[in-house]
Amino acid sequence: MARMTQRRKIHRFQLDGTGAEHPIRFKEDVLAAEEPLEIRLGGTSFSVTMRTPGDDFDLVAGFLVSEGIIRHQAELVSLRFCAGERDGIQTFNVVEAQLRPDVPLPDTMRHVYTSSSCGICGTDSNEAVRKTIHFDASQDALQVPVDLLAELPERLRDAQAVFDRTGGVHAAGLFKVDGSRPELLCLREDVGRHNAVDKVVGWALRQGLLPLSGLVLQVSGRASFELVQKAALAGIPVLSAVSAPSSLAVELAAETGLTLVGFSRGRSLNVYAGRERVGLPLRTGLEEATVSP
Repeated sequence: MARMTQRRKIHRFQLDGTGAEHPIRFKEDVLAAEEPLEIRLGGTSFSVTMRTPGDDFDLVAGFLVSEGIIRHQAELVSLRFCAGERDGIQTFNVVEAQLRPDVPLPDTMRHVYTSSSCGICGTDSNEAVRKTIHFDASQDALQVPVDLLAELPERLRDAQAVFDRTGGVHAAGLFKVDGSRPELLCLREDVGRHNAVDKVVGWALRQGLLPLSGLVLQVSGRASFELVQKAALAGIPVLSAVSAPSSLAVELAAETGLTLVGFSRGRSLNVYAGRERVGLPLRTGLEEATVSP
């Protein structure tokens, strides 16, 4: 976790409402690290993205899945850190991906900076935003009891070690929900919510697990178009978020047969698409989920 966080001295002011002056207190705070990562394909720079260092090979693998470039473990031959130094110290901020010879490179290379808040920045056109979905989530027969689905945000939060220290990262968790208690298979954290999802998908690709049939992806923030697209490209049938979805995210979820859940906050949740996968609760006591048409 050393590279995922950094310590910085801060000035802390405390206002207690009494009008009395309090001296400025010097203190150290723990921050989530954010650094650029350059991704190279075949020796050529493909993209530069801002991310929290850590699980970088997972991030690159997941990013390539999200770009529609690869979808199977065998298509990714190797990943390695390239030379990249700052003040004579290796930064580990450049990763070279070697693809199988028959895997075509993109027609256009991004060659642009992608911020930690945007996973589709730098695409060449509006049409390029939508990728070809190779896995058909609409055929996934997964059924998730609504009360177990509602437990996932808390399970995710309990496992967020970096958030506990910084309060400044998003998380994505892949869950198996087929018993009386959800099982967390993989959790990744990052300053960018799309990066967290790419790290989970990349982990799964490197384990040879794609498509991720019968599993649920829980995210800590909102459900944007790009997160729904990433889930669909990985063959994930259910995406659940603690905050709101966008209109385009709901539209894409409906098009791809993906179940999209928003505002999942313990005692209630909203289902915006794919209602058929959300089953009756195993235990009583949960308020009925609000279901959009």
